[in-house]
Amino acid sequence: MTLPRALALALVTAPTLAATTPSAIVASEFVDPAPSYPQAHASTIVQLADGALAAAWFGGSGEGRGDVRIWFARRTAAGWDTPRAVAAGDGQPTWNPVLFQPAGAPLQLYYKVGPNPRDWWGMVIESRDGGRHWGAPRRLPAGVLGPIKNKPIVARDGAWLAPSSREVGSAAHNRWYALVERSADRGRTWRALPAIASPRGLEAIQPSLLTLRDGRLLAVARTRQGVLAASWSRDAGRHWSPLSALALPNPNAGTDAVTLADGRQLLVYNDSTNRPGSDTGPRWPLAVALSDDGVRWRKVLTLESEPRPDGYAYPAVVQAHDGLVHVTYTWNRERIRHVAIDVRRLR
Repeated sequence: MTLPRALALALVTAPTLAATTPSAIVASEFVDPAPSYPQAHASTIVQLADGALAAAWFGGSGEGRGDVRIWFARRTAAGWDTPRAVAAGDGQPTWNPVLFQPAGAPLQLYYKVGPNPRDWWGMVIESRDGGRHWGAPRRLPAGVLGPIKNKPIVARDGAWLAPSSREVGSAAHNRWYALVERSADRGRTWRALPAIASPRGLEAIQPSLLTLRDGRLLAVARTRQGVLAASWSRDAGRHWSPLSALALPNPNAGTDAVTLADGRQLLVYNDSTNRPGSDTGPRWPLAVALSDDGVRWRKVLTLESEPRPDGYAYPAVVQAHDGLVHVTYTWNRERIRHVAIDVRRLR
């Protein structure tokens, strides 16, 4: 079944949304209004085979600490289930879960374990019943980290493509680069492709993968240089063009994007750039942009604009079978917010 539009409209009561909320936002809620831990971050969202939504994120006493676990919750007509921890790092922190529901295959939950993003490793667990029960954790092969933040896609030849990246070097002098990992056997084995070239000095991580109407693939990635960066593939993700800057700002913060059913591209991003003399900037506002070609983007919606110490970060986005777009994101490092958007109302 699909998630009915009436359900999305019932997710929120009138007082929850400010009077100035754009009409395209038809629902807004916290996945877990009162978590048992002080920090939550890096959510992921998916529509399951039965039509329900599911989200995951990492939560604990603070990013990079040993008590940080991967939390998971389903959403049905009765609302969000009580979240439960489904993965831990045996004393090491866990990071950046990514949910992926390929057709005809178990639900995949990829995540990272390790002391920091330079030394972490990739893990995956699977569920054959929509996240109610999970199999044993499996470590990905050496040299493969899995999707770093954003969901894989299925290429036209059936291959699974995982948007990945690396951070190498010391904490003070690390280098970033983006790449794609490819599986031709539905996740049984993976191959890391070469780093995407960056002749213009852009350092990129955490790409999202999109499919253009003409069959090309587009990777949109976060950078340290105050802008978003793009790379293109014409051969189902086997080879990628050198990075180039998009005319969209980026304050060194995560983004996510999805190809809509009508062929347009939708991006959720922080509409700000780096502070002068810094390689970071404020993680607000949080905005939505649309594009017909992946090159020219137009801002069409603001999700959050009130300044907060930790802002609004690391969005994840999917489009459900009924056409509604669902976004989850970190709200001030405290909770995960979920909003539903009627894209027909975006202009």
